[in-house]
Amino acid sequence: MIEIRELSKRYGDTLAVDGLSFQVRPGRVTGFLGPNGAGKSTTMRAVLGLDTPTSGAALVNGRHYATIRRPMTEVGALLDAGAVHGGRSAFNHLYCLARSNGIGKARVRAVLERVGLTSVATKRIGGFSLGMRQRLGIAGALLGDPGTFLFDEPINGLDPEGIRWIRDLMRSLSAEGRTVLVSSHLMSEMAVTADHIVVIGRGKLITEASITDINARFQRDVLVRTPHPTELARALTAGGATVTPQDDGGLSVGGMDAATIGDIALAHQIGVHELTQRSDTLEDAYLKLTNDSVEYRANERAAS
Repeated sequence: MIEIRELSKRYGDTLAVDGLSFQVRPGRVTGFLGPNGAGKSTTMRAVLGLDTPTSGAALVNGRHYATIRRPMTEVGALLDAGAVHGGRSAFNHLYCLARSNGIGKARVRAVLERVGLTSVATKRIGGFSLGMRQRLGIAGALLGDPGTFLFDEPINGLDPEGIRWIRDLMRSLSAEGRTVLVSSHLMSEMAVTADHIVVIGRGKLITEASITDINARFQRDVLVRTPHPTELARALTAGGATVTPQDDGGLSVGGMDAATIGDIALAHQIGVHELTQRSDTLEDAYLKLTNDSVEYRANERAAS
């Protein structure tokens, strides 16, 4: 488990992280979200011992990363796919990492195969595309077969097949009971990958919740389709709902959940062809949550 305890980090006059606390638990993919400058990368660097907190702590399984004897066997991370020696081959890059943690060549070959880079194992990394470097970085995270993973924008540069692959990989890791923290700005991808989200802004926690809870919190209405819209609208209005007819013949019902609508329809013996709970997309919810925390905002009027 990753634990962030009252973490603060100051760079000169800039407070990048401000008293941040949350936990990343095993068995689920946790999306780490926030605007540019929110403190996500600083927090992840603190977990990996790359930045020393001004106060508070960032722990893995109750310990500081620097105290773990063979850290790659406990924590796998991809923060910057470009942080590699371009003159080395993919195999030699991974083997250097492996040797530092007592990991053999067989494991290097295994992770290269898993990320789809076996055919270019002897090629120099300097000639790799961004997507190939991302796969190599993920291979490095997998080397020690750890129980905890941190990925910072892992889908950058990946094509659609690669995006689906990393999504399936993260979900399979969590299904094995591992801890997965992934930072991303692509809300549509987080909506289908993450089970839980942590949202921060200006270094502070904004919200921490499951995707299910976020959907419930930002529920808009229930779309109902029935061959008897007038009768059902009358019954739902009598039950306290707000009913708005849609141009396509459906009914938008507010102030009442889908189960209650179904019960009322059944009680009045009115057939229902569709009953869909509609919520804001994760992107819409995220924008509402972080509206007051955006540091860099374009002025559209100034450009017109």
